[in-house]
Amino acid sequence: MADLPIAAVVRIAKKNGAERVGSDAAEALVIKAEKYIAQLTKEANKLAEHAGRKTIKKEDVDLASKSN
Repeated sequence: MADLPIAAVVRIAKKNGAERVGSDAAEALVIKAEKYIAQLTKEANKLAEHAGRKTIKKEDVDLASKSN
């Protein structure tokens, strides 16, 4: 079961030009988005730990997104 709400992902897709989003496409977008967020979080966490912190900061996320 997905953690991200499908309706939110569909809303984002529509705000970015999609006129309609099929249910299979919405599900695929949710899966891909969750995988991306998971990978980004893992990388940002590594950066926070390297800096001696337990808390992920915006700078960690920014750096992690540049490496992906």
